[in-house]
Amino acid sequence: MPRHRDTPPIIGRDSPLARVRSRARAAVAPAAPAAPRAGGGRRRGENRDPRPLSRREESLLKELLAKPIDYIDSEVFRRPDAEQYVYGLDDVDRPDVSWYRPLMEDLIPNRGRVDPPRQGKSVLLTAAQERILFLKFNYARFRMRELQDALGARRPDLATAREILRWHAVADGFREQIAETNLALVLAMAKRVRIMDGEFSDLISEGNMALMRSVDKFDCGRGFKFSTYACRAILKAFSRHGMKSTRHRQRFPADFDPAYEKSDFVETRRAEAVSDSADEVRYIMEHNEADLTSVERTVISHRFGIGAPAETVPLTLEQVGQIIGVTKERVRQIQNKALAKLRATIEGAELPDDGQTPGTSEN
Repeated sequence: MPRHRDTPPIIGRDSPLARVRSRARAAVAPAAPAAPRAGGGRRRGENRDPRPLSRREESLLKELLAKPIDYIDSEVFRRPDAEQYVYGLDDVDRPDVSWYRPLMEDLIPNRGRVDPPRQGKSVLLTAAQERILFLKFNYARFRMRELQDALGARRPDLATAREILRWHAVADGFREQIAETNLALVLAMAKRVRIMDGEFSDLISEGNMALMRSVDKFDCGRGFKFSTYACRAILKAFSRHGMKSTRHRQRFPADFDPAYEKSDFVETRRAEAVSDSADEVRYIMEHNEADLTSVERTVISHRFGIGAPAETVPLTLEQVGQIIGVTKERVRQIQNKALAKLRATIEGAELPDDGQTPGTSEN
Protein backbone atom coordinates (compact mmCIF):
# COMPACT_ATOMS: atom_id res chain seq x y z
CA MET A 1 0.00 0.00 0.00
CA PRO A 2 1.54 3.35 -0.96
CA ARG A 3 2.39 5.76 1.85
CA HIS A 4 0.24 8.88 2.17
CA ARG A 5 1.91 12.16 1.24
CA ASP A 6 1.34 13.70 4.69
CA THR A 7 2.78 10.69 6.52
CA PRO A 8 6.29 11.49 7.82
CA PRO A 9 8.96 9.22 6.36
CA ILE A 10 10.41 6.50 8.53
CA ILE A 11 14.18 7.09 8.64
CA GLY A 12 16.55 4.93 10.61
CA ARG A 13 18.91 6.58 13.07
CA ASP A 14 22.01 5.41 11.20
CA SER A 15 20.58 5.59 7.68
CA PRO A 16 22.47 7.59 5.00
CA LEU A 17 19.69 10.18 4.89
CA ALA A 18 19.83 10.63 8.66
CA ARG A 19 23.59 11.19 8.50
CA VAL A 20 23.16 13.77 5.73
CA ARG A 21 20.57 15.64 7.77
CA SER A 22 22.81 15.46 10.84
CA ARG A 23 25.68 17.02 8.91
CA ALA A 24 23.35 19.75 7.66
CA ARG A 25 22.30 20.54 11.25
CA ALA A 26 25.96 21.01 12.19
CA ALA A 27 26.08 24.36 10.41
CA VAL A 28 25.93 27.33 12.74
CA ALA A 29 22.55 29.01 12.80
CA PRO A 30 22.69 32.63 11.58
CA ALA A 31 22.13 35.42 14.10
CA ALA A 32 21.13 33.05 16.89
CA PRO A 33 21.16 34.37 20.46
CA ALA A 34 23.62 32.84 22.90
CA ALA A 35 21.96 29.90 24.65
CA PRO A 36 22.69 29.09 28.30
CA ARG A 37 25.05 26.24 28.91
CA ALA A 38 23.37 22.90 29.48
CA GLY A 39 23.65 21.54 32.97
CA GLY A 40 24.78 24.74 34.70
CA GLY A 41 25.51 28.46 34.47
CA ARG A 42 28.00 30.02 32.11
CA ARG A 43 31.29 31.20 33.46
CA ARG A 44 32.13 34.87 33.13
CA GLY A 45 33.68 35.75 29.75
CA GLU A 46 33.17 32.25 28.38
CA ASN A 47 32.43 31.86 24.64
CA ARG A 48 31.81 35.56 24.06
CA ASP A 49 33.94 35.57 20.91
CA PRO A 50 31.85 37.28 18.18
CA ARG A 51 34.06 36.04 15.35
CA PRO A 52 32.44 33.50 13.02
CA LEU A 53 33.81 29.99 12.82
CA SER A 54 36.58 29.30 10.35
CA ARG A 55 36.22 26.67 7.67
CA ARG A 56 38.33 24.27 9.67
CA GLU A 57 36.18 24.76 12.76
CA GLU A 58 32.99 24.33 10.74
CA SER A 59 34.32 21.11 9.22
CA LEU A 60 35.29 19.80 12.65
CA LEU A 61 31.90 20.75 14.08
CA LYS A 62 30.08 18.89 11.31
CA GLU A 63 32.22 15.83 11.94
CA LEU A 64 31.51 15.91 15.67
CA LEU A 65 27.73 16.30 15.32
CA ALA A 66 27.37 13.79 12.48
CA LYS A 67 26.89 10.96 14.98
CA PRO A 68 26.19 10.63 18.72
CA ILE A 69 29.23 11.44 20.84
CA ASP A 70 30.27 8.45 22.94
CA TYR A 71 31.66 8.65 26.45
CA ILE A 72 32.19 6.39 29.45
CA ASP A 73 29.72 7.46 32.11
CA SER A 74 30.55 7.92 35.78
CA GLU A 75 28.47 8.78 38.82
CA VAL A 76 30.80 11.73 39.45
CA PHE A 77 29.35 13.48 36.38
CA ARG A 78 25.95 13.78 38.13
CA ARG A 79 27.27 15.87 41.00
CA PRO A 80 26.22 19.55 41.05
CA ASP A 81 29.87 20.61 41.22
CA ALA A 82 31.10 17.93 38.80
CA GLU A 83 33.21 20.27 36.67
CA GLN A 84 34.94 21.88 39.65
CA TYR A 85 35.51 18.48 41.25
CA VAL A 86 36.89 16.72 38.15
CA TYR A 87 39.20 19.49 36.99
CA GLY A 88 40.16 20.33 40.55
CA LEU A 89 41.92 16.98 40.92
CA ASP A 90 45.70 16.82 40.90
CA ASP A 91 47.39 17.44 37.56
CA VAL A 92 49.32 14.60 35.93
CA ASP A 93 52.64 15.39 34.30
CA ARG A 94 52.78 14.93 30.53
CA PRO A 95 55.37 12.43 29.27
CA ASP A 96 58.44 13.30 27.22
CA VAL A 97 58.01 11.52 23.88
CA SER A 98 61.07 12.99 22.17
CA TRP A 99 62.61 9.50 22.22
CA TYR A 100 59.83 8.01 20.08
CA ARG A 101 60.54 9.42 16.60
CA PRO A 102 64.34 8.80 16.59
CA LEU A 103 63.68 5.29 17.85
CA MET A 104 61.26 4.60 15.01
CA GLU A 105 63.61 6.03 12.40
CA ASP A 106 66.43 3.75 13.59
CA LEU A 107 64.27 0.72 14.23
CA ILE A 108 61.85 0.42 11.32
CA PRO A 109 64.35 0.23 8.41
CA ASN A 110 66.50 -2.37 10.20
CA ARG A 111 63.67 -4.29 11.95
CA GLY A 112 65.99 -4.48 14.91
CA ARG A 113 65.53 -5.07 18.60
CA VAL A 114 62.91 -3.02 20.43
CA ASP A 115 64.46 -1.20 23.36
CA PRO A 116 62.42 0.53 26.04
CA PRO A 117 62.84 4.31 26.49
CA ARG A 118 65.80 5.50 28.54
CA GLN A 119 65.47 6.22 32.21
CA GLY A 120 63.56 9.42 32.90
CA LYS A 121 61.93 9.58 29.48
CA SER A 122 58.69 7.77 30.30
CA VAL A 123 56.00 8.36 32.92
CA LEU A 124 54.61 5.35 34.78
CA LEU A 125 51.14 6.24 36.02
CA THR A 126 49.50 4.86 39.09
CA ALA A 127 45.90 3.66 39.10
CA ALA A 128 44.80 6.91 40.78
CA GLN A 129 46.55 9.05 38.15
CA GLU A 130 44.98 7.05 35.34
CA ARG A 131 41.56 7.52 36.94
CA ILE A 132 42.11 11.30 37.05
CA LEU A 133 43.06 11.46 33.37
CA PHE A 134 40.15 9.32 32.23
CA LEU A 135 37.66 11.23 34.37
CA LYS A 136 38.77 14.52 32.82
CA PHE A 137 38.76 13.01 29.34
CA ASN A 138 35.29 11.46 29.61
CA TYR A 139 33.76 14.43 31.41
CA ALA A 140 34.67 16.65 28.45
CA ARG A 141 32.95 14.20 26.11
CA PHE A 142 30.01 14.01 28.51
CA ARG A 143 29.56 17.79 28.24
CA MET A 144 29.75 17.55 24.45
CA ARG A 145 27.04 14.88 24.47
CA GLU A 146 24.84 17.07 26.71
CA LEU A 147 25.11 19.96 24.28
CA GLN A 148 24.42 17.63 21.37
CA ASP A 149 21.29 16.20 23.03
CA ALA A 150 20.09 19.71 23.94
CA LEU A 151 20.33 20.76 20.31
CA GLY A 152 18.22 17.90 19.01
CA ALA A 153 17.32 18.68 15.40
CA ARG A 154 18.26 22.37 15.69
CA ARG A 155 21.39 23.94 14.37
CA PRO A 156 23.80 25.24 17.02
CA ASP A 157 24.27 28.95 17.47
CA LEU A 158 27.73 30.48 17.60
CA ALA A 159 28.05 30.27 21.40
CA THR A 160 26.99 26.61 21.50
CA ALA A 161 29.28 25.77 18.59
CA ARG A 162 32.26 27.31 20.34
CA GLU A 163 31.31 25.52 23.56
CA ILE A 164 31.32 22.16 21.75
CA LEU A 165 34.65 22.93 20.11
CA ARG A 166 36.11 24.00 23.46
CA TRP A 167 35.15 20.76 25.15
CA HIS A 168 36.44 18.83 22.16
CA ALA A 169 39.82 20.53 22.51
CA VAL A 170 39.89 19.60 26.22
CA ALA A 171 39.01 15.96 25.48
CA ASP A 172 41.48 15.74 22.64
CA GLY A 173 44.28 17.05 24.86
CA PHE A 174 43.71 14.43 27.55
CA ARG A 175 43.29 11.71 24.89
CA GLU A 176 46.66 12.63 23.43
CA GLN A 177 48.29 12.67 26.86
CA ILE A 178 47.01 9.18 27.70
CA ALA A 179 48.16 7.80 24.35
CA GLU A 180 51.63 9.38 24.61
CA THR A 181 52.05 7.96 28.10
CA ASN A 182 51.44 4.44 26.79
CA LEU A 183 53.45 4.60 23.53
CA ALA A 184 56.04 2.22 24.97
CA LEU A 185 53.24 -0.31 25.53
CA VAL A 186 52.87 -0.79 21.77
CA LEU A 187 56.58 -1.43 21.40
CA ALA A 188 56.52 -3.92 24.26
CA MET A 189 53.64 -5.82 22.67
CA ALA A 190 55.40 -5.79 19.29
CA LYS A 191 58.17 -7.97 20.79
CA ARG A 192 55.65 -10.72 21.43
CA VAL A 193 54.50 -11.22 17.86
CA ARG A 194 56.31 -12.65 14.86
CA ILE A 195 54.89 -11.63 11.50
CA MET A 196 56.93 -12.98 8.61
CA ASP A 197 57.40 -10.88 5.49
CA GLY A 198 55.59 -7.95 7.06
CA GLU A 199 56.56 -4.33 7.51
CA PHE A 200 57.36 -3.43 11.09
CA SER A 201 56.04 0.09 10.50
CA ASP A 202 52.63 -1.36 9.58
CA LEU A 203 52.64 -3.38 12.78
CA ILE A 204 53.40 -0.32 14.90
CA SER A 205 50.68 1.64 13.09
CA GLU A 206 48.09 -1.04 13.86
CA GLY A 207 49.18 -1.04 17.49
CA ASN A 208 48.91 2.74 17.78
CA MET A 209 45.40 2.69 16.28
CA ALA A 210 44.38 -0.01 18.75
CA LEU A 211 45.83 2.09 21.56
CA MET A 212 43.71 5.09 20.55
CA ARG A 213 40.56 2.95 20.37
CA SER A 214 41.36 1.58 23.82
CA VAL A 215 41.55 5.09 25.24
CA ASP A 216 38.04 5.79 23.93
CA LYS A 217 36.54 2.57 25.31
CA PHE A 218 38.31 2.11 28.65
CA ASP A 219 36.19 2.35 31.81
CA CYS A 220 38.32 3.46 34.74
CA GLY A 221 35.45 2.78 37.15
CA ARG A 222 35.99 -0.97 36.97
CA GLY A 223 39.19 -0.73 39.01
CA PHE A 224 41.65 -2.15 36.46
CA LYS A 225 44.81 -0.62 35.06
CA PHE A 226 44.63 0.74 31.52
CA SER A 227 47.54 -1.45 30.40
CA THR A 228 45.54 -4.58 31.28
CA TYR A 229 42.81 -3.53 28.85
CA ALA A 230 45.05 -2.03 26.16
CA CYS A 231 47.50 -4.97 25.92
CA ARG A 232 44.70 -7.32 24.93
CA ALA A 233 43.38 -4.89 22.33
CA ILE A 234 46.84 -4.29 20.85
CA LEU A 235 47.63 -8.01 20.59
CA LYS A 236 44.28 -8.65 18.89
CA ALA A 237 45.05 -5.84 16.43
CA PHE A 238 48.41 -7.48 15.68
CA SER A 239 46.64 -10.81 15.13
CA ARG A 240 44.12 -9.27 12.72
CA HIS A 241 46.94 -7.54 10.84
CA GLY A 242 48.82 -10.84 10.54
CA MET A 243 45.77 -12.68 9.19
CA LYS A 244 45.09 -9.87 6.72
CA SER A 245 48.69 -9.95 5.49
CA THR A 246 48.56 -13.74 5.14
CA ARG A 247 45.38 -13.60 3.05
CA HIS A 248 46.93 -10.90 0.87
CA ARG A 249 50.06 -12.99 0.25
CA GLN A 250 47.93 -16.03 -0.59
CA ARG A 251 45.88 -14.06 -3.09
CA PHE A 252 48.86 -12.20 -4.56
CA PRO A 253 51.83 -14.57 -4.15
CA ALA A 254 54.24 -12.37 -6.15
CA ASP A 255 56.84 -10.77 -3.89
CA PHE A 256 57.95 -7.21 -4.17
CA ASP A 257 60.81 -6.74 -6.63
CA PRO A 258 62.28 -3.23 -6.98
CA ALA A 259 63.44 -4.10 -10.50
CA TYR A 260 59.80 -4.18 -11.61
CA GLU A 261 59.01 -0.74 -10.25
CA LYS A 262 60.61 1.15 -13.15
CA SER A 263 60.49 0.00 -16.75
CA ASP A 264 63.86 -0.37 -18.52
CA PHE A 265 62.29 -0.54 -21.98
CA VAL A 266 63.99 2.63 -23.25
CA GLU A 267 67.43 1.60 -21.98
CA THR A 268 67.03 -1.88 -23.41
CA ARG A 269 65.96 -0.62 -26.82
CA ARG A 270 68.82 1.87 -26.89
CA ALA A 271 71.34 -0.85 -26.01
CA GLU A 272 69.92 -3.11 -28.70
CA ALA A 273 70.13 -0.33 -31.30
CA VAL A 274 73.75 0.41 -30.38
CA SER A 275 74.64 -3.27 -30.54
CA ASP A 276 72.97 -3.70 -33.96
CA SER A 277 74.70 -0.59 -35.32
CA ALA A 278 78.06 -1.80 -34.06
CA ASP A 279 77.54 -5.21 -35.67
CA GLU A 280 76.62 -3.55 -38.96
CA VAL A 281 79.70 -1.31 -38.95
CA ARG A 282 81.86 -4.30 -38.05
CA TYR A 283 80.43 -6.26 -40.97
CA ILE A 284 81.05 -3.35 -43.38
CA MET A 285 84.61 -3.05 -42.13
CA GLU A 286 85.31 -6.76 -42.45
CA HIS A 287 83.95 -6.96 -46.00
CA ASN A 288 85.10 -3.44 -46.96
CA GLU A 289 81.76 -2.58 -48.49
CA ALA A 290 82.51 1.12 -48.05
CA ASP A 291 85.59 0.88 -50.36
CA LEU A 292 87.96 2.16 -47.72
CA THR A 293 91.64 2.41 -48.47
CA SER A 294 94.16 0.51 -46.38
CA VAL A 295 95.12 3.70 -44.56
CA GLU A 296 91.48 4.52 -43.80
CA ARG A 297 90.81 0.99 -42.52
CA THR A 298 93.90 1.21 -40.33
CA VAL A 299 92.82 4.55 -38.88
CA ILE A 300 89.24 3.38 -38.17
CA SER A 301 90.45 0.10 -36.72
CA HIS A 302 92.89 1.74 -34.31
CA ARG A 303 90.67 4.73 -33.47
CA PHE A 304 87.52 2.74 -32.61
CA GLY A 305 88.91 -0.74 -32.01
CA ILE A 306 86.79 -2.44 -34.68
CA GLY A 307 87.28 -4.14 -38.00
CA ALA A 308 90.22 -6.00 -39.52
CA PRO A 309 92.79 -7.05 -38.82
CA ALA A 310 91.69 -7.41 -35.18
CA GLU A 311 89.78 -5.54 -32.53
CA THR A 312 92.16 -3.53 -30.38
CA VAL A 313 92.02 -0.89 -27.68
CA PRO A 314 90.99 2.51 -29.15
CA LEU A 315 93.95 4.83 -29.63
CA THR A 316 94.24 8.61 -29.75
CA LEU A 317 94.82 10.64 -32.90
CA GLU A 318 98.45 11.18 -31.95
CA GLN A 319 99.05 7.45 -31.33
CA VAL A 320 97.49 6.50 -34.66
CA GLY A 321 99.60 9.18 -36.38
CA GLN A 322 102.74 7.66 -34.96
CA ILE A 323 101.73 4.26 -36.37
CA ILE A 324 101.10 5.46 -39.93
CA GLY A 325 103.68 8.29 -39.83
CA VAL A 326 101.48 11.40 -40.16
CA THR A 327 100.35 14.20 -37.91
CA LYS A 328 97.29 13.93 -35.74
CA GLU A 329 95.49 16.58 -37.81
CA ARG A 330 96.00 14.46 -40.91
CA VAL A 331 94.68 11.45 -38.99
CA ARG A 332 91.56 13.48 -38.18
CA GLN A 333 91.03 14.25 -41.88
CA ILE A 334 91.46 10.61 -42.86
CA GLN A 335 89.09 9.58 -40.08
CA ASN A 336 86.39 12.06 -41.20
CA LYS A 337 86.67 10.88 -44.78
CA ALA A 338 86.38 7.22 -43.75
CA LEU A 339 83.42 7.93 -41.49
CA ALA A 340 81.68 9.75 -44.34
CA LYS A 341 82.09 6.66 -46.50
CA LEU A 342 80.75 4.40 -43.78
CA ARG A 343 77.79 6.71 -43.16
CA ALA A 344 77.00 6.86 -46.88
CA THR A 345 77.16 3.08 -47.13
CA ILE A 346 74.84 2.59 -44.16
CA GLU A 347 72.34 5.23 -45.31
CA GLY A 348 72.59 4.32 -48.99
CA ALA A 349 73.70 7.84 -49.97
CA GLU A 350 76.24 8.89 -52.57
CA LEU A 351 79.49 10.66 -51.84
CA PRO A 352 80.48 13.89 -53.65
CA ASP A 353 82.14 13.42 -57.03
CA ASP A 354 85.60 14.21 -55.72
CA GLY A 355 85.20 11.69 -52.90
CA GLN A 356 86.23 14.33 -50.37
CA THR A 357 84.65 14.70 -47.00
CA PRO A 358 82.71 17.99 -46.89
CA GLY A 359 84.87 20.63 -45.24
CA THR A 360 88.15 18.69 -45.68
CA SER A 361 90.80 18.50 -48.33
CA GLU A 362 93.44 15.97 -49.24
CA ASN A 363 96.98 17.21 -48.77
